[in-house]
Amino acid sequence: MKQVVQNYKSGELAVLDVPVPGCKPGGVLVRSAYSLISTGTELMKVSEAGMSMVGKARSRPDQVAKVVQSVAANGLPATYRKVMGKLDSYTPLGYSLCGVVEQVGAGIEDVAVGDLVACAGNEHALHAELNWVPKNLYAPVPGGLAPRHAAFGTVGSIALQGVRQGESQLGDVALVIGLGLIGQLVVQLLAASGVRVVGADPDPARCTLAERLGAAACGDPASAAVETAVAELTGGHGADQVYLAAGGGSNQPVELAAKLSRDRGRVVDIGKCSLNLPWNAYYEKELDVRFSRSYGPGRYDPEYELQGRDYPIGYVRWTERRNLACFLDLVARGRVDVEPLVSHTADFDDAVETYRRLKDGDLKAVAVLFRYPGHAREAEAPAVAVPAVPVRASAPSRSVQSPVRLAFVGAGNYATSMLLPHLAQRDGVALSAVVTTTALSAANAKRKFGFAEATTDLDAVLGDKSIDAVFVVTRHSSHAELTRKALLAGKAVFVEKPLALTEDDLAGVLAAVEESGNDRIQVGFNRRFAPLLREARRRFGARSGPASLRYLVNAGRLEHGSWYLRQGTEGSRFAGEGGHFIDTASWLLGADPVSVYAVATSGNQDLQAVLRYPDGSTATISYVTSGPASLPKETLDLVADGKALRLDDFVRASVYGRKRWVSSRLPKARDKGQNAELAAFVKAVRTGGPMPVPLESLVATTAATLAVQAGLAAGTPVTLARTP
Repeated sequence: MKQVVQNYKSGELAVLDVPVPGCKPGGVLVRSAYSLISTGTELMKVSEAGMSMVGKARSRPDQVAKVVQSVAANGLPATYRKVMGKLDSYTPLGYSLCGVVEQVGAGIEDVAVGDLVACAGNEHALHAELNWVPKNLYAPVPGGLAPRHAAFGTVGSIALQGVRQGESQLGDVALVIGLGLIGQLVVQLLAASGVRVVGADPDPARCTLAERLGAAACGDPASAAVETAVAELTGGHGADQVYLAAGGGSNQPVELAAKLSRDRGRVVDIGKCSLNLPWNAYYEKELDVRFSRSYGPGRYDPEYELQGRDYPIGYVRWTERRNLACFLDLVARGRVDVEPLVSHTADFDDAVETYRRLKDGDLKAVAVLFRYPGHAREAEAPAVAVPAVPVRASAPSRSVQSPVRLAFVGAGNYATSMLLPHLAQRDGVALSAVVTTTALSAANAKRKFGFAEATTDLDAVLGDKSIDAVFVVTRHSSHAELTRKALLAGKAVFVEKPLALTEDDLAGVLAAVEESGNDRIQVGFNRRFAPLLREARRRFGARSGPASLRYLVNAGRLEHGSWYLRQGTEGSRFAGEGGHFIDTASWLLGADPVSVYAVATSGNQDLQAVLRYPDGSTATISYVTSGPASLPKETLDLVADGKALRLDDFVRASVYGRKRWVSSRLPKARDKGQNAELAAFVKAVRTGGPMPVPLESLVATTAATLAVQAGLAAGTPVTLARTP
């Protein structure tokens, strides 16, 4: 196997062929998928190796003291041979990785071969293709968490242990000095804990990144910006905690910490910086100086790390392994976002060149990942962008008393059976025009529903200023372009699902929103408007903990020749219909998903999509086409906080809790919410009020639907990345 090594005497870096480590009892053999370069600790070690002997001695006075003691005990010649022999040896690099268990040692029962684990330790989580890792230095990776993100586990544990040492409380104000890799993670962990954070770093790019990830304000420590921000947030009292995440020989961090701390505040040292404490400043405020020892309790204890002897949880709540598992959970639940920290991903074979570029400054990076052979496809976590919704103008004014004039583009089966019958009977609605590609279908729609005009001229209808709203009810591939045109024409738009079949199509729709200032869009996600489901949700009530939702959709087989099967032009069947079920799940859970993992049977006949939400909730959508026709089409179960909601095909609903509620069985005609959705849309157009569903939610649901297809293609979880 291959491993990255360094000769501390010469500074040489190399990727060597070395023997595969044995799988000893009490640990597992792990094949690396991704390992993380600590751009602080590792680069400091690489830089030291390139120094002269005098430079090495100056940088490590602790080691010089040991040499002096050895000379006194063993004499100069023996000590010289010992030191030179140690310096002129290859030493490993790395201490944070994620990989797949390849072999399980005796006594290990919590993981099996094939499981994904995050590993820690500068002797066990090395930049190497295979590592033996003892039990207390690995943790299973939660389902849905990408391996490249799990590789941050060790550095995340370092940041987490530092935050624990600060003992922050809800509402505190903290100052983080140094916004490198550890500092950025500390910022996010504090922000997730309800702490207001000020960051200090001379690099403007790192300050901007920290603000994006949750810091209230950031600035150059040499400027007045940091002091001003701390004063404003604390009423002039000073920060409750200061976290030193900086490196280097400057004494500025500890001096700034004393200056901006409150009386009896805490100063926590996480990084490796000069600690020449100004006595008067620290004494007068009686500052509590604390050190954070790496990953947490257990570090440097061979009985814990090598022999697997855990500390009882009643005495030591957060050990280094429990810190590792906790950090992975926070990332999996979207409370910490490590993807923005990844500046570069390099193939493992390019390790030496990557270190050279980092050392020489050619590669500016917060975090760099090594990707190992054989894992480029299955370990890479693709991302689907969730574009930000542009700033819009207010709704156009119109007379509330005048009827809402509607135009339909398309008059197929769904439009004529599920939409137009409701609209034709609604007061205050005028069906002005129907546009189709064939004259006869337009004429039929005009005759059946009373349209004032039937035409094949779309441009003329869009140019008619008397028309308030346009319904886009055509084949899927045309939805995005027709929506874009209608928005630019100043119309409110009701577009049947899907809104878009590609990320580019979705971006085009939002570009039209930005250009026109018109965001009046509703996508036909009608199930959230179904009266039975709304009543069940009301009776279920609020929840405090994460929920588990299961949605089984028995879609059934399509007839041969159906245009739904034309995936080359119309997208997959789930791409066309899946938004319905994702929207329903997100509405019930009160949030938009942050990641999607999808798997399918051979031929993609049946698929399952697992969506993860910010609060740790999950929704599993099983979309099957191989089920019997006698099976109900849609069943849904939602479980949380000791309560359960069950929906049986929009015919009956039940809620189980302290009291049980069961709806009366509805007539055979299921109400899936189309009428209520149309009423809400017409009201929004008539009054100029907000659209029934926020555009941000429509975009997030569309992106999640696209992510299902991306996940099936990649075979990995897909992150839904919010773009600025």
